[in-house]
Amino acid sequence: MANQLDQLKQFTTVVADTGDFEAMREYQPQDATTNPSLILKASQQEQYADLVDKAIRDSINVESAIDQVLIAFGKEILEIVPGRVSTEVDARLSFDEAGTIAKAHQLIALYEDAGIDRERILIKIASTWEGIEAASKLEDEGIHCNLTLMFSLAQAVACAEAGVKLISPFVGRIYDWYKKETGNEYTGADDPGVQSVQEIYSYYRKFGYETEVMGASFRNTGQILELAGCDLLTISPGLLEELQNSDEPVEKKLDAEAAANADIEKIDLDEKTFRYLLNEDAMATEKTAQGIRAFAADIVKMEELIAEKLG
Repeated sequence: MANQLDQLKQFTTVVADTGDFEAMREYQPQDATTNPSLILKASQQEQYADLVDKAIRDSINVESAIDQVLIAFGKEILEIVPGRVSTEVDARLSFDEAGTIAKAHQLIALYEDAGIDRERILIKIASTWEGIEAASKLEDEGIHCNLTLMFSLAQAVACAEAGVKLISPFVGRIYDWYKKETGNEYTGADDPGVQSVQEIYSYYRKFGYETEVMGASFRNTGQILELAGCDLLTISPGLLEELQNSDEPVEKKLDAEAAANADIEKIDLDEKTFRYLLNEDAMATEKTAQGIRAFAADIVKMEELIAEKLG
């Protein structure tokens, strides 16, 4: 029998959640995602030192140097994967619509200057109201976006209404919050993170949204297997290895036709309703804020690393 990774690829587009090129070559994902934490980690590894040094050689300041590093990693990744790479804007712009748009324009321009078609790029933006508004305008320009740090149906609905290309609900971080709050272990279909993605997937199929759903931030292979059939799943190298080393059968759990017939009420969402629903969801409020802080902190660390290299 085929291993679990190969079986999963029959139902779902597999994406590598890493900045490690060798892992991508080994597991042959369709797409790859990065974030500030992953790029920071890779930038500090000896095998990528030449890539970083070359990227920043002609930079005039730290901000432009970081952009060059992001693009350098993105270009290398696109030499390996046949599909798309996600490149994240500075998390400190999460509440700055104009700033997010400007940074996305800069990143896309750098990719296009390097001969990379914008269709192969997803600009990652936090799922704040300002981030979603920025993404809507970018999508109108043909710049596709991946809305990240997503923890609630309200965020997902706002993204779909905005015409966002792809969203990344964070399964593992939702699981972490509920485990800490309740002291319970969650497995299989009882996992709140899994349930969140199932709810979003069903809502999208029910109401005909084209936004792609990509489950992210997994803690174990059980969460991944419960979402077999989701549009995409972005998976870390360690979990990709576990899936590759198992030949247990994989069953398709999410089905578009069944989801389209689900009994779901449509949500009418404007900015006030979005902010209220997000505020009512303690988990989503806390995890979104926590994620933005963590990614912002890693950008600061990268700035320090680059500033040292620039002298």
